[in-house]
Amino acid sequence: MTTPDGIVAGMALAANGLTRAFGRHIAVADADVAVRAGAITGLVGPNGAGKTTLLLMLAGLLRPDTGTITVDGTQVDPPRLRSMVGWMPDVFGTWDSLTATEILSTFGRLHSLSRTDARARAAELLELVHLREFADRPAHELSRGQKQRLGFARTLVHSPRVLLLDEPASGMDPRSRVELRDQLRTLADDGCVVLVSSHILTELSEMVDDVIIMTEGRTRPTGEHTVGRRWRIREAGQPAATATTITFPDEQSAAQHLAALVAAGHQVVEFARVDTELEDAYLALDADRT
Repeated sequence: MTTPDGIVAGMALAANGLTRAFGRHIAVADADVAVRAGAITGLVGPNGAGKTTLLLMLAGLLRPDTGTITVDGTQVDPPRLRSMVGWMPDVFGTWDSLTATEILSTFGRLHSLSRTDARARAAELLELVHLREFADRPAHELSRGQKQRLGFARTLVHSPRVLLLDEPASGMDPRSRVELRDQLRTLADDGCVVLVSSHILTELSEMVDDVIIMTEGRTRPTGEHTVGRRWRIREAGQPAATATTITFPDEQSAAQHLAALVAAGHQVVEFARVDTELEDAYLALDADRT
């Protein structure tokens, strides 16, 4: 069933009690995930938290030791997951001697597209990620950012219903990052389930609707962890380096302080949040630096 705004009603990717160990090391421990269609969900955590292992299980590329994965409430096995998931690892990882067109066409064929349809899909996607002029260039000639864009195109070859992206903007220039954000929003609006892992919290906060935080192999609710937000205040003629930073318990308190400054004759030229709710939630976990 599709809603008037194009969202696939009720569609969701969920996992319950996922666990995966490598020898004595438990990479993921009893993790729960719920990702809804029409929204972009961020997966956040320190290095070694188990994020990539979790994504690999959700993509059907790594079998969990325990737990279940469901799509639309129906449990699915790894082969079925692979047919409906678009997986983008943090490193491009493909045949560098093949051209961009050959890479995308090959993946199209692997997803049962005809030779003609696979080449047509490759051309369409290269246009989408602004790599048309590199269509006949071998992958090893592409820059890091261009490879990331090609990797994103490869993720979309089979028009997947679920997108799992691990540090997708790594190496991209600012314009490409903005375009990626817009493309993901369009895909979510069209009914895709989108889960993005990234360490760049400020950028992720501009993109996501929901957040899953992961530490030590376990998923944790974000909740309301902080007791205040930091605001940056600078007056006319004041050097940026000496701007004042004050913590307020809520937006109303910040607004009242600003009104008081203006009423007292202060020429305030900058009054802005300098942290994000996503950063606050992450830092509240006291995760170790890794």
